Amino acid sequence: MPMFERHGAKLFYEVAGEGEPIIFTHGASWNHLQWNKQVEALRNQYMVIRWDVRGHGYSSLPEGPVDSEEFSADLIALMDHLNLDNAVLCGLSMGGHISLQTAIRYPDRVKGLVLIGTPCSNRFNLYEKIFVPINRFSSKLIPIETSAKLQAKMLSKINPGNYKYIFEAFNMIPHDNWNRLWSAVTRMESKNDLHRVKCKTLLLIGDHDNMTYRQQQYMAERIRDSELKVISNAHHGTNLDNPESVNLEIFKFIKDI
Repeated sequence: MPMFERHGAKLFYEVAGEGEPIIFTHGASWNHLQWNKQVEALRNQYMVIRWDVRGHGYSSLPEGPVDSEEFSADLIALMDHLNLDNAVLCGLSMGGHISLQTAIRYPDRVKGLVLIGTPCSNRFNLYEKIFVPINRFSSKLIPIETSAKLQAKMLSKINPGNYKYIFEAFNMIPHDNWNRLWSAVTRMESKNDLHRVKCKTLLLIGDHDNMTYRQQQYMAERIRDSELKVISNAHHGTNLDNPESVNLEIFKFIKDI
């Protein structure tokens, strides 16, 4: 099992194929298996890299508070470990925000961005300012298995096959680890830094995604050289619901860079 260590965490990753590198970062509570369909589609033409963010999947989480700055630093450390000067970054939700912050903090290392259902802020408007702290608090009270069932049910309405993966991925995370992770993830903020993104950017949003759609137009207007596209028949687990359309957009984007 390929691993490397950084700041107390053992981080899992996988590499498939050769060519221009594209690194996939999963959503919160999920893991690298989220990207199975993308690996299958891209591995014959590109170097496809996926990893488990610290505390998720096979990656460990040190004791103590989690600093969200570690996420983008871990991603850069992965690139260093693989001797990559730069790469296209693709992520969904939390993984998209990690990729976005990597492009902001390390612009010379990011060749392009594919942001799927990605927020730039957890305090974007009144909805987030009210809902996110409530969600953060309730996560401390609800058992992991219950949270996993609720999330899996909500995000498998379009593709029932999502349920098993989401439930199992969430259940891999101990409750204390999840609370520490979620506290960090829900405090990530990039709203005022979007102008610092220098690379070409593709924003993808599912037509049924009621979780992050509020922020997409705002981001498209403030990230230079960006384009916003809607993926049909897809909720927040966009690449799981409609992998064919997502893969097509990724192919077109990489070829145009």
